[in-house]
Amino acid sequence: MGYIGKLLHLVDNEADVYCKDTPLMDAINRVITNLHYPVASMAATSEDDSLYPIAVLIDELRNEDTQLRLNSIKKLSTIALALGVERTRAELIPFLTDTIEDEDEVLWALAEQLGNFIPLVGGPEYASCLLPPLENLATVEETVVREKATESLRMIAGDHSPADIEKHFAPLVKRLSQGDWFTSRTSACGLYAVCYPHVSVALKSELRMMFKCLCTDDTPMVRRAAASKIGEFAKVVEMEHLKGEIIPLFNSLANDEQFSQDSVRLLAVEAGITIAGLLTESDIESLLLPMFRSAASDKSWRVRFMIADKFIDLQTAVGPTITKNHLVFHFSGLLKDVEAEVRASAANKIKEFCTNLPADIQEAVIMPNILPAVKELVCDTNQHVKAALASVIMGLSPIMGKDNTIQHLLPLFLILLKDEHSDVRLNIISNLDSVNKVIGIHQLSQSLLPAIVELAEDPKWRVRLAIIEHMPLLAEQLAPLGVEFFDEKLNSLCMSWLVDGVFAIRSAATSNLKRLVSIFGLEWAQNTVITKVLSMARDPNYLHRMTTLFAINVLAEVCPPDVIAKFMVPVISNLAADAVPNVRFNVAKTMALIVPSLDSHTIEFQIKPCLTKLHEDEDMDVKYFADEALVLCH
Repeated sequence: MGYIGKLLHLVDNEADVYCKDTPLMDAINRVITNLHYPVASMAATSEDDSLYPIAVLIDELRNEDTQLRLNSIKKLSTIALALGVERTRAELIPFLTDTIEDEDEVLWALAEQLGNFIPLVGGPEYASCLLPPLENLATVEETVVREKATESLRMIAGDHSPADIEKHFAPLVKRLSQGDWFTSRTSACGLYAVCYPHVSVALKSELRMMFKCLCTDDTPMVRRAAASKIGEFAKVVEMEHLKGEIIPLFNSLANDEQFSQDSVRLLAVEAGITIAGLLTESDIESLLLPMFRSAASDKSWRVRFMIADKFIDLQTAVGPTITKNHLVFHFSGLLKDVEAEVRASAANKIKEFCTNLPADIQEAVIMPNILPAVKELVCDTNQHVKAALASVIMGLSPIMGKDNTIQHLLPLFLILLKDEHSDVRLNIISNLDSVNKVIGIHQLSQSLLPAIVELAEDPKWRVRLAIIEHMPLLAEQLAPLGVEFFDEKLNSLCMSWLVDGVFAIRSAATSNLKRLVSIFGLEWAQNTVITKVLSMARDPNYLHRMTTLFAINVLAEVCPPDVIAKFMVPVISNLAADAVPNVRFNVAKTMALIVPSLDSHTIEFQIKPCLTKLHEDEDMDVKYFADEALVLCH
């Protein structure tokens, strides 16, 4: 028994410690005593010091506090460094292999630590000594612990030489694959891909046979694990064995009707896409296409949802010819699926699917196959389906071109813009820029603008906010029609948002003004915006008076100093005498912002007197911000 085993025995049988009269026992006695009675540590020797890290580990791992045990595990690397590589291999690793039984959280941390332990055991040539504790962890009942152990095993497999893989790692895979409990067999599924490329031809054949047994295992959890890993295993198998052995296994998993395990079939979908990327188009058509067709019409909605969710990956893997000849029909079917979750998932992929089609067949495929389904989805009874469609439908405009957009898509946009659900309207608004570039400014002003104006007063504030955020973009689009057109259609809206009941809207509206001034120029701002903004300073509602100050803060960034001094400073000064403290301290904050833009005369005779008065205000916040502004003035 090594030092750790002896120490563990002593900790569990402390009464026996003092009966042993040997030098080693004396040393261990002193270490254990020092752990609990630090005063005695003054007598510690260098021999004691070598045992101290192990004693600490054992003591903490036996503590009733789970967090303390967890912290001890997380410090394993420090303990290993203190022990050195030889004692780590000879004592620490066997101790962890034989004695650790703990909470799942502690075991998970141990599995994670061991994955990074190769430098601490002496490098790659000694990596195999880490396999036993990880093998034990790969068989525990808790899934997350097994997964972390498998992940660590995969990591250290890369540091094994081919000889060590065959001597140590492959036997571990065999033991796990033939374990009595399903837990070990599920863990084994994730190790074949890292082991297979580095073993002999005879052992490869044996590994393929064992993987076949896992794919046909009686336990659904094992078949699920095999289905999730068969794709990565296929990547390392020779092509002849891929076609002759792996693909038949895959097809059996993809059609797993035993115990009605749709969970196995849905995992097989992703694996099938991976395998398709390894084959030619003719092989895909003969070997895999039947499975994809079956999945697209599977009796389980979860399998259909999975193939809808992975449809773009599938499209990329099989290529344009198979997509055109076979997948278009199934994609259209998924858009019309009886389950709303499937329709929503497929609707999310419409733009990408159409974009990935070859340019010369896009219109020929979209118009008869995709567009009719899109028109049905616009009136879908499920709001999530419509929201998913609304997030991508605008992206069809560049693909379909101006004429088709105006004729077929614009009516659909208008329906979605007026949908009863705010998230549908919001998704349409958020993608306006993609359609503006296609249909042109005149069509925009005639068709979409009225609906946009109507949404500007939407009862849902997030919809109004989205309109505000897109207003500068609309202004840029409408600029060729002249500033008069904007003033007539949208200017009143921009001003009305400044007095909205929601602060986020008022704040966004002030930022919006700055961007509009940048587009239409300073003359427009003086004639149209600044006068209206400053008039709000006389509003009986103090929130609107504060909005005046917020608007001045952003407008000052784009206005010249003479405009600020002539028009804004007098208004700010008047608000310094406001009855509401919140307004007064915002006056001080605004003055601090505009001081760098003002000349010394204005600062000396208008700003400073005002701030000096605020400095004497009875409200502490007003005084604080006034003092800060005065510092800037000086």
